[in-house]
Amino acid sequence: MATPKQIWEQQQSQMQRVKNSGIILTNETPLKDDKEEEMAKSALALFRAKEEEIERKKMEVRDKVQAYMGRVEEATRRLSDIREELDALIDPMRKDIAFLRKKIDTVNRELKPLGQSCQKKEREYKEALEAFNDKNKEKTQLVSKLMELVSQSERLRMKKLEELSKSIETLS
Repeated sequence: MATPKQIWEQQQSQMQRVKNSGIILTNETPLKDDKEEEMAKSALALFRAKEEEIERKKMEVRDKVQAYMGRVEEATRRLSDIREELDALIDPMRKDIAFLRKKIDTVNRELKPLGQSCQKKEREYKEALEAFNDKNKEKTQLVSKLMELVSQSERLRMKKLEELSKSIETLS
């Protein structure tokens, strides 16, 4: 299919031939002039018909493009609405998540020194417990020693008392 420019150029060349033939044939018979005039009218009618066809096709293409653009605009609006709805659904979640993450970070920062303090206290507790157990063992040993000394002291006193008692009896 020829482009509109090619069709127009063909029609222009036909018109030029018709004009040229009219100039050359002016001295010839009227029959040839009528024939030439008819040919010119025919070429002009053909040119106008093709121009109208081009205009009609141009209008059809313009209508198709406008209809397509309308569909594209509608699809764009729908996509925009969907994007806004998704953003509305996602946005609160993002805010909540960010808020929770900040809280978690804050709690972690507070827990770190508490954990270290707790470990320090545990170490101190273990050391104090060991010291307590050591002192308790020492106390037990000392109590045992004291009981032993007390019992020895009692035996010695009893022995001395018996000796004194014997000596008093012997004196009497």
